[in-house]
Amino acid sequence: MLKHRGFPGRMPSTDYQFTIRRANPKGATALIARERYRDRRPPDRRADTAFMKALWEHFGEQPFERGNLDAGRLSWMFGREVLAAEDPFDPESYEALLVIDEAKARAAFPEAFEEE
Repeated sequence: MLKHRGFPGRMPSTDYQFTIRRANPKGATALIARERYRDRRPPDRRADTAFMKALWEHFGEQPFERGNLDAGRLSWMFGREVLAAEDPFDPESYEALLVIDEAKARAAFPEAFEEE
């Protein structure tokens, strides 16, 4: 499992996890497209925005390996802002390649792309 050096492990000052420490010996948790409903709690929405900002700053528009990125956090964006970058795609592989759909990501998380 590739560890993304320099990628934040969690959202600052919270317990919202962005990465995992070690590979699951039973295999990687499958990525699934989770539905994000409009009534999600504000802290969850802030965590999604912070995660997208970290993804964009770390990888940009280039394909990236799933590696140690948290499957739960990725699943909130998978199939919309984060897409499979290979065919066939194995959702249970730490080596699976993903890519950010910039147009959809900018529409869903405009704050993640603002210059500081």
